[in-house]
Formats: sequence, structure tokens, C-alpha cells
Amino acid sequence: MNAPESSDRITNRIPQSITLKIQEAAELTGSTVNQFMVQASLEKAEKIIDREKFIQFSENDAAVIINLLDNRSKPNAALVRAFERFQQREIENGNQSGPAGELPPGQKV
Repeated sequence: MNAPESSDRITNRIPQSITLKIQEAAELTGSTVNQFMVQASLEKAEKIIDREKFIQFSENDAAVIINLLDNRSKPNAALVRAFERFQQREIENGNQSGPAGELPPGQKV
């Protein structure tokens, strides 16, 4: 048997015109004002959370990203030099375990 979920109380002060509109909408949906407000708030919260936490791509955007992942470009000269400077700095700082992203011995960029 599941334990009942605990409840919290949220109170709001709103103008009477808004109260009347919410009451009318609740009646039209066959729910109480409290049920209507909870459901409407939950739906709005879920939309906001989804909008802020997830990135949506068009089919074209997704195809471009997949193509970039499948067909990596070779590092340009500036990136190779930056990586070499990074490796040298790690050696100078005494990082004997090798920096993250270091290529295996014998492999060139």
C-alpha cells in the first residue's frame, strides 16, 4: 500500500474579475476552482520546464548536426598549435598523467 503524498497550500490574492473568470472556466470543465487552478498551473509549469530544459531541432538542423558528427573535419593549424601549447603547459606544470584529450602515443592530429 502506497503512503499518501503530502500536500502543500498555496494562497493567492487576485482581483474579483479574475476570480469570476477562473470560476467560469472551472464550471465549464466540470472541476472545482481548486482542481482547475492546480491543473492549469501544472500544465503551464510543465510547458515552461520543457521549453527551458530541452532543445528542439528542425529536421534540417538535426541532419546538419548528425552530418557534422559523422564527418568530422580535420583540426586546422591554429587548433593544432593551441593543443601543442596546452600539452607543453601541462608538462611544465608537472602533470605527469597526461592532459585530458591527449592523443595515444604515435597518433598524430
